[in-house]
Amino acid sequence: MGSTAILSGAMSQPFLMDFCLGQSTSLPLSRYHLNSKWERGFRPPLKNLRLGNCMTIYASCSIYGRSESLRCKCVPAKNVSKSVVDNGNGTWINGVANASNVHMDQNLKHENGGAMSTMIERVSVDSIEDEAWDLLRASMVYYCSNPIGTIAANDPSDSNTLNYDQVFIRDFIPSGIAFLLKGEHDIVRNFILHTLQLQSWEKTVDCHSPGQGLMPASFKVRTVPLDGDDSATEDVLDPDFGEAAIGRVAPVDSGLWWIILLRAYGKCSGDLSVQDRVDVQTGIKMILKLCLADGFDMFPTLLVTDGSCMIDRRMGIHGHPLEIQALFYSALLCAREMLAPEDGSADLTRALNNRLVALSFHIREYYWIDMRKLNEIYRYKTEEYSYDAVNKFNIYPDQIPPWLVEWMPNKGGYLIGNLQPAHMDFRFFSLGNLLSITSSLATTEQSHAILDLIEAKWADLVADMPLKICYPALEGQEWKIITGSDPKNT
Repeated sequence: MGSTAILSGAMSQPFLMDFCLGQSTSLPLSRYHLNSKWERGFRPPLKNLRLGNCMTIYASCSIYGRSESLRCKCVPAKNVSKSVVDNGNGTWINGVANASNVHMDQNLKHENGGAMSTMIERVSVDSIEDEAWDLLRASMVYYCSNPIGTIAANDPSDSNTLNYDQVFIRDFIPSGIAFLLKGEHDIVRNFILHTLQLQSWEKTVDCHSPGQGLMPASFKVRTVPLDGDDSATEDVLDPDFGEAAIGRVAPVDSGLWWIILLRAYGKCSGDLSVQDRVDVQTGIKMILKLCLADGFDMFPTLLVTDGSCMIDRRMGIHGHPLEIQALFYSALLCAREMLAPEDGSADLTRALNNRLVALSFHIREYYWIDMRKLNEIYRYKTEEYSYDAVNKFNIYPDQIPPWLVEWMPNKGGYLIGNLQPAHMDFRFFSLGNLLSITSSLATTEQSHAILDLIEAKWADLVADMPLKICYPALEGQEWKIITGSDPKNT
């Protein structure tokens, strides 16, 4: 898609921005991709994912202003995590139906034959969904008796929680989208506004303060007693911008995810008053200025350190990882839709549009790999010094890994994981490629080719487990060098 389409707004909007349009929407994975999995014996969860109307009446709640302290005097809300109680109408308790329903199902099955198996199958799926919602609600965190997010992990058998009992910005995104699709908008609104207030906090790591606009990686709600009154308590938000995190990683993706969730909230709830608030508009601009700031880099892609996204661990993605670029592109599109038209933001909007054009061209042109491009790289001349060089990044053909030649299908392709001078990371990163599809960063032809590759390499990328983060896995000495022998990075 050309630059004209991007600047005119004619291009398709990111998938996350179109969650609640009051109509059914099919995922790009429909068509023959899901059907073929059924033939292979892998049953997809849904043949056609229906995203229904999510418009509800929003029940307003009081949120502090940006300049006020993130404290409130209150009694902490108790986290209710009880199992669903049987109401006599077929309610499932932890995935088990009551005895009367089981007896009724058996009678119906005897009367209706094979038709009943479909009904039991549907009820089983519903029970799994109910159990998932019970677990999600049990992980909810409350601030001043209002839900504000969900913790990263809730494993009662693990006594060493580290920081997994905190609310991570990126980890809440799928939870927040689930709540939006369920019509429960309050928790997402609270999350957006309170994390925005944390953005303005001073953060220092070894006497160094990062740029304004940085969002925290996570935060924790602490309940502390009031001074001089042991019977009263107050809730306090304790953010972590990386100064206490394992490895002291910088949360590069937090602000990008925050913008995307803000846009999804407005689309789903119909409540555009949140994105129009002065403090929210200021927060969006601060994130954009941080990401669009001029630096030494010659490329439109964001330059980040290893461990600054995804799993906060070294994965050999330092430089310009695909996932960050896809998030960056999605966040820029979302921000463009939400920025209020005013004289003060004209320069920022112009820089945003220019970056969208340059970023989309760079990713589509230089990150793309298929059998044709692979043969092209094999014929690259190296050490070219000219303005019209073909091998612009001085890629040596010898760095093409042996596994890629045998693995690449004749039909299909994907976006590589990273690109730097004299370096191409040929690993397949699932999140980056799928985000590139949903945000239209990849062209229509490239999107279909990525899905064709997933179809052709289903056994390698999915098999009997969820989609792998990346392929192939690092092993032996290579794993030790790239991950720093991190036992949790396996």
